[in-house]
Amino acid sequence: MHPVVILRTVLLIGRKVVILGLYLVCVNVLAKAQSMPRVSAGRDTTFLDSLMRTRPDQFGSVLEHAAVHRVQILYTQIDRDKRNRPLFRSFSYRLDPHEYFYPASTVKLPTALLALEKMNRLGLRNKFLPMYIDSVRHDQSPVTGDSTSPNGKASVGHFVKKIFLVSDNDAHNRLLEFITPDTLNQALYHKGYTDAKITRRLGIGSTPEQDMHMNPVRITDASGRRVLYSQAASVSTRTYAFRQLRDLKQGKGVLRGKTLVNEPMDFTQSNYISLETLQRILRAVIFPESVQPHERFLLTDDDYDLIYSSMAQFPRESQYPRYDTTEYWDSYVKFAMFGDSKEPIPKHIRIFNKVGDAYGYLIENAYIVDFHSKVEFFLSVVIYANRNEIFNDGQYEYETVSLPFIGRLGRLLYEYEKERSRPRIPQFTKFAKYQSFPPLIRK
Repeated sequence: MHPVVILRTVLLIGRKVVILGLYLVCVNVLAKAQSMPRVSAGRDTTFLDSLMRTRPDQFGSVLEHAAVHRVQILYTQIDRDKRNRPLFRSFSYRLDPHEYFYPASTVKLPTALLALEKMNRLGLRNKFLPMYIDSVRHDQSPVTGDSTSPNGKASVGHFVKKIFLVSDNDAHNRLLEFITPDTLNQALYHKGYTDAKITRRLGIGSTPEQDMHMNPVRITDASGRRVLYSQAASVSTRTYAFRQLRDLKQGKGVLRGKTLVNEPMDFTQSNYISLETLQRILRAVIFPESVQPHERFLLTDDDYDLIYSSMAQFPRESQYPRYDTTEYWDSYVKFAMFGDSKEPIPKHIRIFNKVGDAYGYLIENAYIVDFHSKVEFFLSVVIYANRNEIFNDGQYEYETVSLPFIGRLGRLLYEYEKERSRPRIPQFTKFAKYQSFPPLIRK
């Protein structure tokens, strides 16, 4: 065959191979695009401000001093495609990952998720296996059981329940000891949640040095006789520094014991997680199929059921633990829509969430569902109210400023969602069983 003919034949075959390759790439991309829900490009930063200003009597005083109150809001609409998959569109107000706020108990969400994930990585699918926590230092305390559980034993599963039902501090601390700060933060970073640092226990006044030391942990079989997993005491070896965060020193004084120290509160060694990261993690839990595989948590169907039921339940609906309803009312940890009221929440509205409040900061991170009106949306909010700028004195304006603001904002968006035109009515098949819970069993 003539050399020119050979050359033309080779070029023709090569062109066909390239075209076929490009075709296969396009098919693969389209297939992935069809399997993953879509997120709209960009984010609206004006809508929330305009909407709130239609109610100046409810929001005016906070909006006029939004920087003082360090307000940040992330609201995400959810539409459904023909296959009922969620499509997201987000709206923000003063959202800034570089403006520091104290995250308080909201950090318990990733702690709970990663504790369940660790159990799965250990091959321990039963999350209610007995857990025993020892102590090796004078400032540590052991755990030999839990009187609020059905069998009197402490467990990862029971701690997770208490975290979401009433935001139990000890439950978080024990799960942090089980995971260890190094493993927890490395896992978050690996999943792409880099605007986070969780190294501190909560509610016990421990120092940064004390929080470097984690207790020994054992998990046994149901009888408590055979050890299935043993973890020695450990010391955190990594330094997790904040990146480009402003205002790590806040206020003008700190009450230490009975002594007022006239210097700013230094949050440099405190926990942190950005508001957007909080909502991303919650979205990964509520709609794991909507995020990239590396962003998901390694959870079983039983794990998701435990999380959803514990988040959705009101304290009065819990059988183990049992809670005094005068101390733990329906909205005790449900700030959006209902935080400024102690009245019962309608059963057809469920809030899958994790809140936080400390040092004048109030935070809500919620997926809100109304099964009757077919409404659903994400709402994440932080607001700060500390008029005298003194920390640790307990003089924060939660009741007069923060809870009314978040409650009204939730109701405003809820009413907007009820009127908003949506292409399709959502089907809440996955969450339908969390509308109601069995009656309390009294022993």
